[in-house]
Amino acid sequence: MKIGAHVSSAGGVDKAVDRAVEIGCEALQMFCSPPQSWAVKPVPKPTAAAFREKLRQSGVGPAFLHAIYMINLGSPNPENLKKSMDALVSYMEAAAEIGAQGVIFHCGSHKGTGVDGGIRQLVAALRQVLERSPDGPWLMMENSAGMGDHLCSKFEDIGLVIKELNSPRMRVCLDIQHTFAAGYDVAHAPGLHKAMQEFDLAIGLDRLGAVHANDSKTPLGSAVDRHENIGDGQIGASGFEVILAHPAFRNVPFLLEVPGIEGKGPDKENVDRLKALRQKAGGNR
Repeated sequence: MKIGAHVSSAGGVDKAVDRAVEIGCEALQMFCSPPQSWAVKPVPKPTAAAFREKLRQSGVGPAFLHAIYMINLGSPNPENLKKSMDALVSYMEAAAEIGAQGVIFHCGSHKGTGVDGGIRQLVAALRQVLERSPDGPWLMMENSAGMGDHLCSKFEDIGLVIKELNSPRMRVCLDIQHTFAAGYDVAHAPGLHKAMQEFDLAIGLDRLGAVHANDSKTPLGSAVDRHENIGDGQIGASGFEVILAHPAFRNVPFLLEVPGIEGKGPDKENVDRLKALRQKAGGNR
């Protein structure tokens, strides 16, 4: 199990590796474009080569791209849906260029049209994205917290999408905070065991490609997406020790998306906290 974080790629994606090394990451996640903009430019080949070389020299990896926040594959607006698919394809192309393991994306919201219709549209959109994307990177669905009309907070819905697509390239990034907010009590051993049994039955543990390691500002079942630093939230250090000890996560990278001690995003303190809990959890197996 490797521990990493979302780090800035400001100044070029290769700079993300430097920042990951600086805070002690063993894996990393980043954007390759501003997350609040539709504009996704190709990664320049020299920068992509520098990224690959820095990964090789540092030993950091795997690396993941997180797609822009604008993407909504459940949108009933045809223009926004097209922009969403185009942006996701651009991220898959960037991932192939830099050698990233996969692209993690939010499924979006059905905007009041209903879950069933939203899921059908999501499947159709992802089928097109896969057809248009280069070989190599995984396309990784992130579970939602269930806020409002957001899709795919339930494992059964994610499993339905993956079964319909029937592609070996589809994977899941399990966000711990979103899972907790969606009503899965992953902070305690019995609840975690039940949740991962449900995950395996609905999706398959072989589809688990990464974990977003975030504590929760909000309580179990809140359906509210609010991340907290490791050990400072409703899941707590004891909850993460339980999670890190579970065999389902033994070979899955954990990626921090926490606010940070100084409010500047994932930092060395949170990386160190998670590493210490990994050590303790290893002793409890």
